[in-house]
Parts: sequence; structure tokens; C-alpha cells
Amino acid sequence: MISREETDQLLSVAEGSYLIRESQRQPGTYTLALRFGSQTRNFRLYYDGKHFVGEKRFESIHDLVTDGLITLYIETKAAEYIAKMTINPIYEHIGYTTLNREPAYKQHMAVLKETHDEKEATGQDGVSEKRVHTFRGPHWCEYCANFMWGLIAQGVKCADCGLNVHKQCSKMVPNDCKPDLKHVKKVYSCDLTTLVKAHTTTRPMVVDMCIREIESRGLNSEGLYRVSGFSDLIEDVKMAFDRDGEKADISVNMYEDINIITGALKLYFRDLPIPLITYDAYPKFIESAKIMDPDEQLETLHEALRSLPPAHCETLRYLMAHLKRVTLHEKENLMNAENLGIVFGPTLMRSPELDPMAALNDIRYQRLVVELLIKNEDILF
Repeated sequence: MISREETDQLLSVAEGSYLIRESQRQPGTYTLALRFGSQTRNFRLYYDGKHFVGEKRFESIHDLVTDGLITLYIETKAAEYIAKMTINPIYEHIGYTTLNREPAYKQHMAVLKETHDEKEATGQDGVSEKRVHTFRGPHWCEYCANFMWGLIAQGVKCADCGLNVHKQCSKMVPNDCKPDLKHVKKVYSCDLTTLVKAHTTTRPMVVDMCIREIESRGLNSEGLYRVSGFSDLIEDVKMAFDRDGEKADISVNMYEDINIITGALKLYFRDLPIPLITYDAYPKFIESAKIMDPDEQLETLHEALRSLPPAHCETLRYLMAHLKRVTLHEKENLMNAENLGIVFGPTLMRSPELDPMAALNDIRYQRLVVELLIKNEDILF
């Protein structure tokens, strides 16, 4: 609880020093005082579980100050350069798009999430969605080729093709991206829409190949999809797809146990950054499972399916048709629609809720959604 003058005197000893004081103008609120450029700068400090003075939110004041000093330094020393960054883009040369449409100057969403718990929503068909993103380690903008500065939320990342750009550069990037295959480094953990666009297919090749293999030799296998394969060999299959793509060998000569192939397919869906049933569509699917009237339930489920991106909907259709065929061999494999719902519910759906209890309560509805999709596959699709 000190004055601006006392604060200025205390902080004048070192660049980058800071303190927090109670605001004299508005008691009960707080001011972050920061020494930069031989001046003491004052910012209103807020807290909503994280600390912030602008749109970026930080776990600690120290991180906020560190990021602030980086930003102040860059914006002070390179203001003229920053203003010209978008004039000579390298975007045309990096292979993300054919650039055959007019640029879209839409307002891009600014949803700040830490990388490990980021839930990226899918854009509408043909429209890429760019979200504020925290990059770990040094990154350079793929529009202007300049360094992306800051401690967190240094730029935005396209949810469809993975393009990384400054926020100011994102307004210049066309929204009809189509990733070049050379920029898609892997099959697992790659956005589903990005993968099918890059390979010009309707579904991910890993889904097609695994299902063909399972149906050729595994439909009568007891506990199909319920029994786990050896995890190290499942990882081998994953690496084979990431390395060789559609040339991956998953035949009986390589993997005799069909549970390794079913395990690899389930792992593919679990590893998707945006689940097969997307975060945006999730509430509608859960809502359908809670409806008691059968006709209304199917109508709501049909609406939910229409809200999925095309590649997600087509992959879900193909998977449900396959699982329906699995149930036709129930006498041998002991897997009916209910059992498969238990296995695939949490595999295909992830709650957008951060509250673990809310997510836990949804598990029974996730199971029911998949069960309904399998049983009504011929009607719904």
C-alpha cells in the first residue's frame, strides 16, 4: 500500500523490476508496476483463477511480467518492422493452400488454452479455424517468416492444417487451407480433417486398413475390441502407419493376434486431437441419449450427426457399419451393440467439460450414444 511516487523510487534501481500495490484511485483493486525503458509503467491487475492485464492469462505474476517484458521490448525496438511484417509474406511458398480464393478477413477466435489441455473446435466445412496457441520452444511465423515472441500465446494455429502464424498475420491468411502432404508428418495424433485433405481421401487410411484386416480374419474372435492386444505391438502398428502410411504392413504375417489391430484402431481414435464426435457436437449427442421417446431420440441423434464435419461424419458412418457387422457374429465373438458401446463410448467421445465429475457422469450416455448409432446405423446414415 504505497504511492506511485514511492513505487517509482523503489523500482528505479533495476530494469525489469516490479511490484504489486493497492490502487490509490480504486481501493480494493490492484496495480502491477513494472520498470521498463527507464520508466515505471502501471497496469490494472486482474485475477480469475489466472493473472492478467490483457487477454493473455498466466499461472503466476512472474510469468506475466516475463511475457510483458518480452512484448514491450519487441514492440518498442521493432515497432516499424512489425508494421511491415505482413507486406512480403512467404505463405505462397510453403504449400498449405492453392490460394485459389479471395482472402477471408474474418475475426479469428481468440481462445487461450495451454497446449496440453487445448480443446480445438473444428471449423465449418471448407473454412479453417485459427486459435490462439501456446508454442513450446522457438517458433517462426509461417506467413511472414518472423520470430513468434512471447512466453505464452505467441500466435495462432490453424485447427485444420496446423499453420502457425502471428495473430496480426492470421487476418491475411486465406481460410480455405488445404495442407500439402509433406507438411503432414504423421497419421496418429493428426487432425482427422487435415489427414483426409492431405491424402485426398474420404476417410483416414488407418481406419479403412484396420477394418478391412479385422473383417477378413477377426469377426469370429471372442471378445473382439474388448480384449486388449500387447501394448508394445500396438505401438509398433502406430509407428508403422506414421512412418509408412498406406504402405504399412498389418497383415497376419506381421501381427497374428487380431487384438493388436483392434487395439491400433482404438488408439487412433483416442489420439485424435479433436475426437471423432467433436467437442462442438458432443452436447447434442449426449442430449439424444437422455431422451426417452424413441422417435424424438433418433431425430435428435440425426441432428447431431448433421453438425459433424464431413470427414468425421463419413468416418463415423463407416465405423458404425463395421461395428454393426461385428454384432452379426455375436454368437462367436460375444460382442453385441451394448458391449461395443462400453468399449467405444469414451474412445469416440470426450467431454468438453473440465470438471472431472461432470465428465464421469457422461460415461453412461457416451456408451448409449454408440449403442444407438450401431443399432440404428441403417436409418441414421
